Amino acid sequence: MLDSVYAYLMDHLLVPVIAIIALIFIRPIINRILRKKDVNSHLGNWIALYAFLIFFLSYYQNSDWLFYSFITLGSIGINLNLLIVSFLIITMAFHISKIFTKRFLPSVYNRYQLDKGIQFTFNRLFHYVIMIVAILMTASAVGIQLSALTVFAGVLGVGVGFGLQNITSNFISGIILLFERPIKIGDRVIVEDIIGDVEQINMRATIIRSVNNEHIIVPNSYFLEEHVINRSFGSPFMRLVAPVGVSYDSDPDQVRNLLLKVAYDEAKENPSVLLEPKPYVHFVGFGDSSLDFEIFVWVSDPRDLIKVKTNINFRIFRIFKDNGIEIPFPQQDLHLRSVDRDLLENHLFKKESQQ
Repeated sequence: MLDSVYAYLMDHLLVPVIAIIALIFIRPIINRILRKKDVNSHLGNWIALYAFLIFFLSYYQNSDWLFYSFITLGSIGINLNLLIVSFLIITMAFHISKIFTKRFLPSVYNRYQLDKGIQFTFNRLFHYVIMIVAILMTASAVGIQLSALTVFAGVLGVGVGFGLQNITSNFISGIILLFERPIKIGDRVIVEDIIGDVEQINMRATIIRSVNNEHIIVPNSYFLEEHVINRSFGSPFMRLVAPVGVSYDSDPDQVRNLLLKVAYDEAKENPSVLLEPKPYVHFVGFGDSSLDFEIFVWVSDPRDLIKVKTNINFRIFRIFKDNGIEIPFPQQDLHLRSVDRDLLENHLFKKESQQ
């Protein structure tokens, strides 16, 4: 009895154990080589796992237990061999897609000088195609006839009609966004008064990183159904408007010259500030307590809009203070035409009693 057990272990387990030990020692070497090109790469672990699974399938290919069906779905028997093969096809397709989009396709993009939005679109389409092919190969390996998918498509259609409307709408909207490109990766957008940059356009939702470094997940259909401001669409140039009010004792011509000097001084220190179109000072009108002006400055990068406006406000305050120009605060004069006689007598009586 012991001899037969020992013989079974030697014949069936010794070689796989040796293979596992060998992969344990080889895996760090593979990771070290791969991480020279990508510090965060975990591909070495996957390569070791794939090597072991392929060896496992080839070594036990004549074993009955590997093909034993422990679950039967219709005419398809689910066994260990089927699960391992399906796992290999799906995960290998995923990693092949990632390798191509990170290693090979960027050189093509750089050659044709494609922007980030088009690069992201091609990467997504390539990934979807690879994964669809992998799923079809898995279905064929499992034994599912592709003609049977028509039934599945009919069932899916019913499901879409009832419970998957939002998911399907967002998925189709994502495809429209990738092709039509009303927004693209890197665009500065405003969604419900939140300013942020588009980082990812996924199957269901788009991820926006706000200026406060908060990540906002917005359903794709939102961009096709709601009002969205895209500051980067077409030309990235934006006009900055900085309002300011001065007292009625100020000279409007002097105010205009000082505001233009602010714009030109900022342009010397900040390359985002453009001198063409030229800065312009708008005399808005006569306010309740001030002469109202606006200075228009064009900025080449929407991401610098807040920074430039802050710098201009600081410069306006300093230059007005140095030149004696007052920035008034809102004030009102109250004139009393009539006062109730009893109220006035009570007030005078209290005032005399206090004295």
